[in-house]
Amino acid sequence: MIVQLSGEVVSKTATDIIIDCHGVGYGVMISVNTSELLPEEGKKAKLLTMLIPREDAMQLFGFHDKSEREAFKMLISISGIGPKIALGILSSLKVAELREYILTGNLHALTKLPGIGKKTAERLHLELKDKISKISTGDMSVFEPTLDLVRQEALSALITLGYSRIVAEKAIRKVISESTAKELSAEDFIKLSLKFAMK
Repeated sequence: MIVQLSGEVVSKTATDIIIDCHGVGYGVMISVNTSELLPEEGKKAKLLTMLIPREDAMQLFGFHDKSEREAFKMLISISGIGPKIALGILSSLKVAELREYILTGNLHALTKLPGIGKKTAERLHLELKDKISKISTGDMSVFEPTLDLVRQEALSALITLGYSRIVAEKAIRKVISESTAKELSAEDFIKLSLKFAMK
């Protein structure tokens, strides 16, 4: 079992990375959040990993920290959630936010996650509420539920309009980083996200 990789970043996109470990290049699927935290090409990087064998391939998934890997394991244990949907969820929000939604039974927020319908959201809450509290996250103090609900609405709107999740997420992050207003209405947030997505 491959549980960790350390080496030079050969190439990196928003959803995958190739790491050279002593001459062997490992292709690893990652979340958008992990991608943003990893160094650029030519730099040294370390990834926690999880190998999932399939009939036609050996899929290697990478995580920036232990909490993301644990959340990934929990997500794929739920019926209806495969590795790609789990990565999509972890690309859409932080582990601390996911933890909060599941613990509080916020089905509205959960159903706005990619690939999650009402029944799957209910299963997430029922099956993980006792498990996910064991995940230690260092960023719980900066969790902003109001902002995140608005962000999820904007993400859903952009994807509905035909933008890819990667483009939509980048546009949303741009709005968050450049907005001077502390609180934007969902409508204004979506308008600004659209503006950045079109660039």
